[in-house]
Amino acid sequence: MEVVDAPIINVAAFLNDTEEKEAECKKVADSLHKYGILILNDPRIEEKDNDEYIEMMEKYFENRGDQFYNKEELKEARPDIHYQVGITPEYKEKARNHCKRFAHYDENNKPISECPPEFDAKWRYFWHIGERPEERKEANANIVPADFPEWEQKMDKWGNMMISACMTAAEMTALGLGIEQETFSSKMKQGPHLLAPTGSDLTKNDNGTVFAGVHYDLNFLTIHGKSRFPGLFIWLKDGTKMAVKVPDGCLLIQSGIQIEWMTGGYIKAGFHEVIYTDATKEIVNKRMEENKDAHVWRVSSTLFSHIKFDQSLAPLESLKEKWDEGATEKYNDITSEEKTLEELKAISLHAEAATS
Repeated sequence: MEVVDAPIINVAAFLNDTEEKEAECKKVADSLHKYGILILNDPRIEEKDNDEYIEMMEKYFENRGDQFYNKEELKEARPDIHYQVGITPEYKEKARNHCKRFAHYDENNKPISECPPEFDAKWRYFWHIGERPEERKEANANIVPADFPEWEQKMDKWGNMMISACMTAAEMTALGLGIEQETFSSKMKQGPHLLAPTGSDLTKNDNGTVFAGVHYDLNFLTIHGKSRFPGLFIWLKDGTKMAVKVPDGCLLIQSGIQIEWMTGGYIKAGFHEVIYTDATKEIVNKRMEENKDAHVWRVSSTLFSHIKFDQSLAPLESLKEKWDEGATEKYNDITSEEKTLEELKAISLHAEAATS
């Protein structure tokens, strides 16, 4: 599978207001428009920060996986609030049905995911990050695993780094689109941002397992550090399926449905899936050769950045010239929270949907 050749964004040019700033912002807007992704080189975030975070999450998912497979209670699971805080075990989340969309794609560009979709084999942990509106603080209370004393400090450190990078990307996107710098970032303040690392058991599962069925993200911008294992595939606007390889020291950002709404479809929510591949298996085998008792997990150090719950997602009039045809009919005036609940029901994570 061909690897997507998205440009690496020099974030320092924006942060330091150098003469390359305008060109880098244009590259951001163009990359989101063409690929649905950004590859960021952000000088504020080092590879060791990502490694440190992933190592903690590998230990956590391995521990909770053992508990789950032994039929022990997962104390950090909260299905009563749509798994929007704490741990989500495997086979609880299912992607929306996009069978009709992909039915006529040729074999090289079709998803590996089942159609209709099955439940994903991945695990997830939700940790609310950043400042919250006063009336939402109690509902968004985090859960701290008692056996990980460094948990809160490491979650907040990585999460706040990711929010800063997303805010910067949002402002670079706005400038690249020719609108006011804080158009998006001002609406992200006090948003329900979620640090949402995923864990996929590479010892229990094998080649061909679908860890995340083909889907788009329900938020504004999704960001990750570099994963230690391959398996992420994306679809470009023209329907071409490509593999994603993040260079060392860089971050990956993907566009979600909220930015699609606000840009009237100019930037599309990027479709993607995560699969256990031959390349994944090769790395797992090397790990197990070094330690035959190793229990290997694929961790994605993900954060979902959101527009604040009461902000409208209606397409921005300042971008009207870039809207898709029929944007006013397709992209209705809906708040961030209303759209999120609609999406949660569609992927079986809303409590009502899970029990129906």
